[in-house]
Amino acid sequence: MDFHTAKALLDWQVEMGATEAISETPINRYDVPAQKPKPKPISVQKPLLDEVDPVAVAQAAADAASDLDGLQAAIAAFEYCELKKGAKNLVFSDGNPAARLMIIGEAPGRDEDLQGRPFVGKAGQLLDKMLAAIQIWRETPDATASVYIANVLPWRPPQNRDPKPEEIAMMLPFVKKHVELIDPDVIVLMGNISCQAMLGRKGITRLRGQWTEAVGKPVLPMFHPAYLLRSPEKKREAWHDLLMLQKRLTA
Repeated sequence: MDFHTAKALLDWQVEMGATEAISETPINRYDVPAQKPKPKPISVQKPLLDEVDPVAVAQAAADAASDLDGLQAAIAAFEYCELKKGAKNLVFSDGNPAARLMIIGEAPGRDEDLQGRPFVGKAGQLLDKMLAAIQIWRETPDATASVYIANVLPWRPPQNRDPKPEEIAMMLPFVKKHVELIDPDVIVLMGNISCQAMLGRKGITRLRGQWTEAVGKPVLPMFHPAYLLRSPEKKREAWHDLLMLQKRLTA
């Protein structure tokens, strides 16, 4: 049907009184139309972030290390400690791996970070003097007169702040493996952080000078040399602890 014919038919219907269009089936305009159900929101499964347990990853990596080179490589490859991003060097260890004495410090400072060796700043120089006073040195090949030194953390914390508990926890498997590989006769824990990591306790003033045990080894907590530089009046107590250490090593 063309336009003009359709329009003529529509005009005729209007003239006959038609006012609205109707369908073959009656419609009750007073009925409230049923509301359509709202579509259910689509559930999008978001990937769970941070599912990895850094401590478990560290434990697996430490367990797989069979020697010191392997342990150092495992630590270097560990990506879950944020301290690594701001550090210049990995500070692994120093001294004689065959030594009867192992010292576990806290974390590298500025000088240690630059050189990649533990205890090389002013505190390290004082430590060398303290050890020399009881005939212990880093460089000697004599296992009975040498020392092996490592830290709880291998990377320097920003502005030398104290390590966070989660940082200590994720690096602890590496520290314990380090002790296992060195297998020292005696361990010295230098400072609060080392005691917190290895003994689960802080308060070096109360802990120092008392033999205890950790990871199956005799352990002697001592003042950190950095603390002795700030509090020289404590050197007398440190000397007492050094004599205790010497007696244990020569017994």
